[in-house]
Amino acid sequence: MDRGGCQMNGGGGGDGSGPDRNGMITLEDLESFSEDQLSDSGNGSLEEEGENMEEDEDPDRLLHYWQDVARGHQVEVSQDMAEPIQQLTSNNQGRSTREQVPFTLLTRKEKCGELLYEKRHYEKGHWACITMREDTYEQSICYGFMRIMRYICQQNSLGDYLGMTLPIVTVVRTDENHSVMSHDVTVAYYLPVEHQAQPPQPNDSEIIIEIWPATIVYTRAFSGPTNEVTIINQINAMAELLDSPGVCVNNSFIVAGYTNPAHSNRQNEIWFLERQ
Repeated sequence: MDRGGCQMNGGGGGDGSGPDRNGMITLEDLESFSEDQLSDSGNGSLEEEGENMEEDEDPDRLLHYWQDVARGHQVEVSQDMAEPIQQLTSNNQGRSTREQVPFTLLTRKEKCGELLYEKRHYEKGHWACITMREDTYEQSICYGFMRIMRYICQQNSLGDYLGMTLPIVTVVRTDENHSVMSHDVTVAYYLPVEHQAQPPQPNDSEIIIEIWPATIVYTRAFSGPTNEVTIINQINAMAELLDSPGVCVNNSFIVAGYTNPAHSNRQNEIWFLERQ
């Protein structure tokens, strides 16, 4: 997944020699918080958070909410994020429906009635990507997400709100033993169907529009916060469940996020990519 190809292609873009440290981004995160923060936060999506407020609500209230969340990860949310945050959390004139990234379910593996993982096929499509390299995973996804938000909320060649899609994904890289995670984290946002044919170009030069090829994905759901420890644990747990882990890429994985990071029972998935 180098600067020219943060792709969902099993081996990453380019020659597999490692990501460029210049960035591209998307929207997975503002991550897990302290117990006090979780008890005070909403339980729904970011859009639902906005829908609970009056239309004439001071946008500073939403900004302060995000600033409180981000502070738990030593992340600063600047004042210029007030408008993108308000747009993302408002109805956006009826366009706040969150579009799902399309896929075809191939098989499900269960044991004693418990779903262990699913095998899915994702079609090729355009994704907006940015690669961050901060001190922690949480910081990388927070800063990456904010830049993707600006792209979604008018900082694009159309000058218009593009619409939300789920999940927001992050590409993480590990050593072959799955014990250490790289600081390079790629955040990616799937362009809504109406923009797939002609993706709006980002104003941010470090956000790159990539075509990710069709891919077979093995995915397992998990809940709660995502950080270096939980991600490594989920990767190792999934590797043990797969019948033939060797068919998948061994050092690049995807974390998919579906719910508001402030949700106390956040819904996520770990994705293993089949080699191509």
